[in-house]
Amino acid sequence: MKKIPPGHLVPSAALTLKKSQLKFYNFLDKAPEPGDVVYGRVTRLGHHSTLENRSGRVHILNDGSKAIFVFGNRYAPDHYEGVVPTELTAEVDMLARSGVVGTVRQKNSLLKDPTRIRILGYVCNDKGKVINTRDFPLIRPKTTERKPGKRAKMVLVVGTSMNSGKSMAAAAACWALSTIGYDVRASKITGTASLKDILHMNDCGASVYNDFTYFGHPSTYLLSAEELLRIFDHIDLKYGNNPRNYWIVELADGVLQRETTILLASPEVRSRIHRLILCAGDALGCIGGIKILRERFGLVPDAISGILSSAPLALQELSGLSGGIPAFNSMERDLKQISEVLI
Repeated sequence: MKKIPPGHLVPSAALTLKKSQLKFYNFLDKAPEPGDVVYGRVTRLGHHSTLENRSGRVHILNDGSKAIFVFGNRYAPDHYEGVVPTELTAEVDMLARSGVVGTVRQKNSLLKDPTRIRILGYVCNDKGKVINTRDFPLIRPKTTERKPGKRAKMVLVVGTSMNSGKSMAAAAACWALSTIGYDVRASKITGTASLKDILHMNDCGASVYNDFTYFGHPSTYLLSAEELLRIFDHIDLKYGNNPRNYWIVELADGVLQRETTILLASPEVRSRIHRLILCAGDALGCIGGIKILRERFGLVPDAISGILSSAPLALQELSGLSGGIPAFNSMERDLKQISEVLI
């Protein structure tokens, strides 16, 4: 084993780890697993030219930059589909700004090729065992059994696709509810590691904020249904116990995406919904989203928001076709309007 020299970057995908754990590395003949931590060097800058650290700061990457990275999968129609390779290779692709690495399976043609990372070795403890972020969860509820009775009111934010405005709508909900005096907690249950969205919710009033990376998962793509529900359940049991509070929950990507579908199909998740917000980029997508939610999951949105809500003409197109579901603008926020929808 070799010592990791000072001066390396530690990404947000390694959120569950302390810097004191990142001391040694070794090039081992071991198939990588999601959450395995590696030490690497940038060999070619591509789409990602920055790296988000554990506090949310964004560092500039250069050819030759050395950093800690985490193996993981990614599902992002506007970016990449990437997976953990079946064997360790000399170089891998950078899948996300948070330091998630793997092998790109397919990419959006509007994007550059991925940034390439040379693997210098697995990060190991002093006994030579590979460190995996999933072994160090930050959220541990006192009990895994639900007690009967009311819980925090859950506002669930879903969308028609990636970049449909979900995070802005979730942040607007945090702002409105905290402004009128409620204690708000916020979570992003699915997606790929990135602190930006949950930090935005914190800036907008969420007193507690977290996501799946608090369980050591660099992403939720291809997780089992059992593990997805465990993440949801454990956050709820830890932070959703007080019926006087609100819990804002965002699901990544769109309502057709695998992990979102698994959670929406769960009676446990559906039974927790106090208000459902659907975000869309345009009127036609919104109509399709309403139809999918109703026909596949028996759900009707309580409000419409997202990119669509900033476009008066798009709302005009939607008028008469949404069944009277109210819309709120997540960018130009109206406190009274949003509060009436959520309460």
